[in-house]
Amino acid sequence: MILSSFFKAIGQMGDPRFRRVLFLGIALTIALLAGFYALFLTVMNEAVDGTMVLPVIGEVTWIGDLLGWGSLFLMLFLSTFLMVPVASAITSLFLDEVASAVEAKHFPHLPDVKGVPFYESLRDTINFLGILIGANIVAILLYVMLPFAAIFIFWALNGFLLGREYFQIAAMRRLGREGAKQARKEHFGMIWLAGCLMAVPLTIPLLNLFIPILGAATFTHLFHQTQMRRPSD
Repeated sequence: MILSSFFKAIGQMGDPRFRRVLFLGIALTIALLAGFYALFLTVMNEAVDGTMVLPVIGEVTWIGDLLGWGSLFLMLFLSTFLMVPVASAITSLFLDEVASAVEAKHFPHLPDVKGVPFYESLRDTINFLGILIGANIVAILLYVMLPFAAIFIFWALNGFLLGREYFQIAAMRRLGREGAKQARKEHFGMIWLAGCLMAVPLTIPLLNLFIPILGAATFTHLFHQTQMRRPSD
């Protein structure tokens, strides 16, 4: 079921509505990473009187290095760690458009839904980001204690969190908040495994830009497949 949903999502990546969300996501990601890096350089320059030396990059000056090639590589490196919360934000805010495109192509018999109001999506996104960032900060202790298993801990933790959130949002459009929670509990293992499938490529710079859209589409398929397999009342 997971691989079937995943490949169906890949097959629809050329959909104009997917591309729109993808471009919005890329713009948001670049803006956030650039803003984070600019803030980082500002703080560091203040701390060292405007000049500092970083490994590999060398001497860092404000304007030159902000626009230089060294910045590009550092931003790509930072994206490995920042893309999980960024991806969750993108997915949460724009999931309705992706889910609608999936349903229009693969489930045209379903009635239209209003979708989740924007303020609820924004609230849920902020709450989830807090949980996600907090959990990953705590996990740093495990990374230090078990360095050989750090990447697997990262995948398992973020696979659990992303799978939980992606499925919840996809299901909430049709079942409401409480119904989505119940459906999530019924398919806990499958959701975790599918979340890990999304978390693995999030650690790969550039490729991770496509994962939020792919994840949203995949979990929309998964939700509908679980509903079709439910026994009739």
